[in-house]
Amino acid sequence: MFRRPVAPRSLRGRLVLGVTVLATVAVLASELAGFFVLRSWLLDRVDQQLAAFQPRPPAFSDARRPDGPPPVAGAGALPSDFRVYFYNASGQRLDYVLGSDDTPGPRLPGTEEELGLTEGRPETVEAESGDGNWRVLLRTGPQGMGAVVALPLDTVDGATSKLLWMDALLLAVTVAALLALARGVVRLGLLPLTRMERAAGAITAGRLDLRLPDTDPGTEIGRLGKVLNTMLDRLQRALQERQASESRLRQFVADAGHELRTPLTAIQGFAQLALRADRRSEGERREADRLVAQNAERMGLLVDDLQLLATLDREPAYQRESVDLLSLAADAVSNAALQRPGHPVTLEPLGDAPGRDDAPELDVVEALGDPHRLRQIVENLLSNARTHTPPGTPIHVRV
Repeated sequence: MFRRPVAPRSLRGRLVLGVTVLATVAVLASELAGFFVLRSWLLDRVDQQLAAFQPRPPAFSDARRPDGPPPVAGAGALPSDFRVYFYNASGQRLDYVLGSDDTPGPRLPGTEEELGLTEGRPETVEAESGDGNWRVLLRTGPQGMGAVVALPLDTVDGATSKLLWMDALLLAVTVAALLALARGVVRLGLLPLTRMERAAGAITAGRLDLRLPDTDPGTEIGRLGKVLNTMLDRLQRALQERQASESRLRQFVADAGHELRTPLTAIQGFAQLALRADRRSEGERREADRLVAQNAERMGLLVDDLQLLATLDREPAYQRESVDLLSLAADAVSNAALQRPGHPVTLEPLGDAPGRDDAPELDVVEALGDPHRLRQIVENLLSNARTHTPPGTPIHVRV
C-alpha cells in the first residue's frame, strides 16, 4: 500500500525543506539552461562548418564512374572528420564515400526521398552502429546529383556529457551546503520565537509577571509578541481582580458572622426581658421593642449584603445621609449594657473627663454617612472593648 511521505512537523523543518527545495530548483534550472545554451552553441559551430564546406565538382564525377571499385579518399582528402555521401540524379545512393571510413558513419537511407532532408538545413541522425550521432546537410551537385555532408557529434556529446556530470556533482554539493546553511539561517531567524517559547514556558510555570522579550513593531514576531503581552496583561489583571474579589468575599463572610452575632445577642437579650414583662414599665417595653426591630433590620441588611455579594460579586453600595450620632451611640450603649452586664458602659460628651461633676450635657451631633454602617462600626468597637478587657472594666463612649 502506497504511503504519502511524512513532511516535517516543526516550523524549522518546513522552512529548511522549503528553502532547500527552492534553491535546488533554481540551481537545477540554471544548470539546465547552461547545458542547453552550450549544446546549442556547439551545434551552431558544427552547422557553420557544414555550411562552409562544398564538395568540388570532380568529386561528383568520381562518384558516377561505373568502372573500378569506388575510390576512398586519403587521410588528407577532407578537412577534419567530414564524410560526403552521394546520390545520383534518380535519387539512389551511390557507394562512393568521400572521407575517412575508420568509424561507423551516419545511418542514411538508400534513396534521397527517404532521406527527408531540406537543402541548406542541417539535421541530426544516428550512427550506423553504436550510440553516436551525426550532423548532416544536403547539398545539390551538377546534373541533378545530391551530396550529404556529415560531421560526427562525438565532441559535442562528450562535452555536454562531462557538463552533465559536473552539474550533477555541483548540484549534490549545493544541496548539502544549502541544507547546512539553511539550518543555521533558519535557526538564527527563529531565535526570537525560541525566546518567546521559553518565556511562555516560564509564564505557564507560574511567573505571571514575566513578558515576552521581542516586541519590535517592525517585525512580524515583534508584533505577535506585543499582542501576546497585551493579552497577558489583561489576563493578569483579570486574575488579580478575581483574587481580590475572592478575598473580599472571604473577608465579608467573616465580618458578617461577627456582625450577625451582635444583633442576635441583642435580640436574644430583649426576648428574655420580654418574658419578665411584669417587672418592666411601658416605656422600657417600647424601647426594648424598638431595639429588637432595629437589630432585626440590621440582620436583614447583612443578609441582603451577602446575597448581593454572592450574585453580583461586588462590594455593597453605601448610603450618604444625615445621621444622629448621639442616638446611634445611645442605641449601641443600650445593646452593650444588655449583652455584657459585667462591663459598665457610659455615654458621655466628647469633652467630658471621668470623675468630673460639672460635665457638659449631651448634645445632638449629626454627620453625613450610612447609619447602618456607622452603627456596625460603633458596636464592633464596643464588642472589641468588652472582649479584650478584663471583667468590670468600665467603657466610656463619648460623642
